[in-house]
Amino acid sequence: MKPTIIIGGGIIGLFTAYYLTEQGVEVCIIDKGNLEVSTSTGNAGMIVPSHIIPLAAPGMIAKGISWMFSSKSPFYIHPRLDRKLMEWSWLFYKSANVGHVERSIPYLKNISLLSKGLYQEFKNTHQGEVDLELAEKGLMMIYQTPQVEKEEIEFAHLARKHGLEADILSPQDISKIEPNLEVKALGAVLFPGDAHLSPSSLFNFLKSNLRKKGVEFLTQQEVLGFEKSKGKVTSVITAEGSKAAGNVILCGGAWSASLAKLLGFNLPMMGGKGYSFIQDNNPEIKQASILTEMKVAVSPYGQKIRFGGTMEIAGTDERINVNRVRGIFESINRYYPDFQSVFPAEENIWKGLRPCSPDGIPYIGPAPGYENVWVGTGHGMMGVSMATGTGKILADLHQGHAGQMDIKAFAVGRY
Repeated sequence: MKPTIIIGGGIIGLFTAYYLTEQGVEVCIIDKGNLEVSTSTGNAGMIVPSHIIPLAAPGMIAKGISWMFSSKSPFYIHPRLDRKLMEWSWLFYKSANVGHVERSIPYLKNISLLSKGLYQEFKNTHQGEVDLELAEKGLMMIYQTPQVEKEEIEFAHLARKHGLEADILSPQDISKIEPNLEVKALGAVLFPGDAHLSPSSLFNFLKSNLRKKGVEFLTQQEVLGFEKSKGKVTSVITAEGSKAAGNVILCGGAWSASLAKLLGFNLPMMGGKGYSFIQDNNPEIKQASILTEMKVAVSPYGQKIRFGGTMEIAGTDERINVNRVRGIFESINRYYPDFQSVFPAEENIWKGLRPCSPDGIPYIGPAPGYENVWVGTGHGMMGVSMATGTGKILADLHQGHAGQMDIKAFAVGRY
């Protein structure tokens, strides 16, 4: 039997392999990196069913334009003459409307709730094997300005309308949740159904688990092409040679558009560069939060804490822009004036390219024109949050099982 080849060893690819091996499928993972440090290892690790609004939403165009004049802003597109960027930006503009948001909410909510349930099942299955540092304490959206207060409270009401819990908090409520230090805020919204974990612990355990199950890993091998016959991919070609394939699943993150081009279909995608860094958690911040005006994620892990953020539409440019990191850093004491923050050395700054579709909806499903190729990518900042659900859906599609979830909004060929 020829193996199913998964191209991309990030969290989506690993969970796809995990659910395929549960069903007895032989799997080979090919990745252009070394699978030591990746987009999947240094993100905020948030599992957020509350995030039901896509990135392409009303107001993002205006905010994006205003933010473009600041190198420290939460969202930044570096203006440049680039055909792919122009196409992506036009499609983003067309999607940023109320109708798109309303159509997207049920799909994003359903896959996020599926994923959270699968994470709980995964944790129970591997109890005692790994400490994922999974904290099911919710996510607090902290705001400081009247405009953002209005937006967050409106969103809390929208979330409730769609069956999600949302608690509107006063500054006094926040101080009970964070007793160790001052939080400068007008208020916050707490989503009790959200959670966060250690992305590196999860990633490293999955690699180890899959290796024990016999999954083959071919690392530092960039995919250069495909051999095809009668609507099927028969081999994957790398610089090391040709690898026969029974089936192929593209989970290549920000590089998925290039892989799709090699297969002859369009997959608009841009890498959204983000940064994070670890600090000593002193005084201890207890609650996972988003500092909403600056879009900075706060993920506490006891004595350590991760701060991360920014969405820099950067294609596949992986260079560190220190000014972007400084924007995250300066946000810390704006909200937590007592926190003992130290600007990180460049070697301690994590950076990753989140794969962003122009409508803010992932691509999940069969590749157009092929009988044995599927795609799972384009999750933006929600890769970890939707990884288990995406992996399960892809494994079921691979096996010919019709899932109960409607996935037509995730159609790979929608562009």
